[in-house]
Amino acid sequence: MRILLQQLVDTLIVLFGVSTLVFLLLALIPGDPVDVVLGESAQAADRTAMREALGLDRPLVQRWGLFYVDLIRGDLGESLVRRQPVADLLMQRLPATLQLAAAAFLLVLLTAMPLGILAARFRGRWPDRVAQGVALIGVSIPNFWLGPLLVLLFSVWLGWTPVSGNLEPGSLILPAFTLGLSMAAITTRMVRSSLLETVSQPFIRTAYCKGLGETSVMLRHSLPNAMLPVITILGLQLGSLLAGAVITEVVFAWPGIGSLLVDAIRQRDYPLVQGIVLFIALTYVLVNRLSDLLSGWLDPRIRDPLV
Repeated sequence: MRILLQQLVDTLIVLFGVSTLVFLLLALIPGDPVDVVLGESAQAADRTAMREALGLDRPLVQRWGLFYVDLIRGDLGESLVRRQPVADLLMQRLPATLQLAAAAFLLVLLTAMPLGILAARFRGRWPDRVAQGVALIGVSIPNFWLGPLLVLLFSVWLGWTPVSGNLEPGSLILPAFTLGLSMAAITTRMVRSSLLETVSQPFIRTAYCKGLGETSVMLRHSLPNAMLPVITILGLQLGSLLAGAVITEVVFAWPGIGSLLVDAIRQRDYPLVQGIVLFIALTYVLVNRLSDLLSGWLDPRIRDPLV
């Protein structure tokens, strides 16, 4: 119970720091949301009235305090440009982002685990070299370069997949591959290194002495004990899927939270930017807390160092 309370306090501190930092950055960057709503040619009286209506004429400290008062009540505010509640806009775009993140995470599980196990099983041989080469390529290619390259190859030249959007069949393939490739590469390397580290433990030598085959030892003894660091890295990567989805959604015009965030920043829509960033930070923290709890459940030594 004490650990849960401590984690709750840590989570609240992180969210407070993130929201305050975003609030100050948005207040200090150049630009005025009134120009987006009315246009730069609007009359001074109209601009003044709009600033009063949006609350932008208030001091920065007062706006900051009102933001947290509304946040405590569960109110993320109203979009300055779209004139809709921020929570409603998030719920409208969230299913598309979750669909993309789930597809990318499934790709990671279906590719990284087998490649990592294969590389560790045949260490120093050609399967290991192939797996490490694929992982190196995946880590080295950034999303903003891979996405347009895949669109050019499979959508423009070959015509196999849609160029953008999420309405046509097969529209999920390229965005999910773009988002999941680097994560799969990192997980592959982690699975391999964790398995190789576990193989040197005394209980693995005992399993060999009992006459078990190498594949049986790898899957039944090495893999379960090597999963703790893998779960940790999967938690970090899963939390970062939302942040990485920003670039991927913009490249493929995917109607999710990431593309909504970019539009909100471009339009100086302060409440919408704050709400989206706060939601991403909350998701990232919660996923990492869940991975910590899962690791503690798998290994009692993490819950109690004296075990």
